[in-house]
Amino acid sequence: MSTRIRTRSAAAAVVLLAGAVGAGVVSSTSATAAAGNNGRIKNVIYLLGDGMGRTHVTAARERFYGAAGHLAMETMPVVGQVSTYAVEKKSGQPGAADFVPNYVTDSASAATAWASGVKTYNAALGIDAKGKVVPTVMELAKQAGYRTGNVSTAEITDATPAGQMSHALARGCQGPSYSEAACQDTTVTGALLPTSDIRVTPIADQIARNGTADVILGGGLARFDAADEKALQQQGYTVLGSPASQKVATRGDLAATRGSKVFGLFNTGNLTIEKYKREHPESPQAAEPSLPEMTSRAIDLLAGNNGGGKGFYLQVEGALIDKRSHANDAAQTLEEMKAFDDAVKVALDFAKRDGHTLVIVTADHECAGFNIIEKGTFTNAEAAAPPVNTDGGNTANNSTPTRPGGNVKDPSRSTGIVNGAGASDSRNFAPATFRTPDDPATVRDGSPEASLWLTYLSGNHTGADVPVFAYGSGAEAMAGSIDNTDLFNIVGRALGLAG
Repeated sequence: MSTRIRTRSAAAAVVLLAGAVGAGVVSSTSATAAAGNNGRIKNVIYLLGDGMGRTHVTAARERFYGAAGHLAMETMPVVGQVSTYAVEKKSGQPGAADFVPNYVTDSASAATAWASGVKTYNAALGIDAKGKVVPTVMELAKQAGYRTGNVSTAEITDATPAGQMSHALARGCQGPSYSEAACQDTTVTGALLPTSDIRVTPIADQIARNGTADVILGGGLARFDAADEKALQQQGYTVLGSPASQKVATRGDLAATRGSKVFGLFNTGNLTIEKYKREHPESPQAAEPSLPEMTSRAIDLLAGNNGGGKGFYLQVEGALIDKRSHANDAAQTLEEMKAFDDAVKVALDFAKRDGHTLVIVTADHECAGFNIIEKGTFTNAEAAAPPVNTDGGNTANNSTPTRPGGNVKDPSRSTGIVNGAGASDSRNFAPATFRTPDDPATVRDGSPEASLWLTYLSGNHTGADVPVFAYGSGAEAMAGSIDNTDLFNIVGRALGLAG
């Protein structure tokens, strides 16, 4: 994409965004006047476990800490649940006559919900379902004088981090170059948009030029090029590694940097799963920082360069929980849950020391219908025939369901435990089994004796509500049941951005 088009796109972003500020969020001038929030909250750390459902939390707790243990997120005083549904293209907002829900969201529409406070269609970022650009809370925080940060184990142009820093008709418009197929959506716009329109500008171009986040850490170096590197440096970013030469940054680069604005990408694609790095300590991928390390360093950089004490807003995503759940890989899902929870502990420890920080931990959606089943049992997918509920014809539907004796395991559909003997069989629907701290020392993963038995419902997202955990002043707003769009207003109020 040419420099001329890039420059025009950046200018268009300013114009469109200026016209979009509103809908319950005050201008940057009045937000500045509300700074400090009566001395209560100066910082918000928003941690997102991509694909993390309630069962992901339970399974990780039992796997690493046992039945009576707790994850760091579970020690937070406020617990609630979040509805996650999206809407169809051209839908109005909930309550409008033209409102059309889509009960299973993707990461893009979910990110837009909490970042911008509107429901949108799957794949959309920073726009409503009719294509109108809407501001993000990170943009508003930046305008109001807060330091801002965005951390992810995915490509930084992927849906969750991009939801705070870009506006796009289609999440696949990531870069490094413009593609009509990836970036345009005439179903929404009616006609092709000019390439100067922010909504069809590659997300990498937007991130490299709009300055929305002061600290950007994650993956996706291949999405950026030499022109992006120059644009970042012209804005005062310390660029770790090099988009121009495609040299990835390392843990050592991150530890050594002291810049107030830092751009560091540690893999050309998504970051590497923790299990691989642990098992291959001499590999190049082992030089990538972990999510807890990136979280800690981001907090240090933001809190240490906070512009006279105004504060900061930081988003942190544990992206690989979702990606390994899509693959139905329980072992790696659990390890990514542990890494995410370790990042939560970093944030929570800072908040307790600081006294002026709100910490929010939640998810965009549940992924794959993660289940904990009884030890020694098998799933319906392994049965010779689907079990029949014998009272299905009962109009009162109040008798006790029974399973016919023919519900037996079909050996051709399962040859063993997934992370054990039958792992390579494509017809294997068996559970994955894991030892826990409650098991005798002789018990091993993949054995029938292991106490934690896990299965998946599908390889896709589900429409289940997701948990939310919170600590700090304002956390009480997340108790009970809320919608993902409510999180926009909760964060905005905490930072003095919302009326």
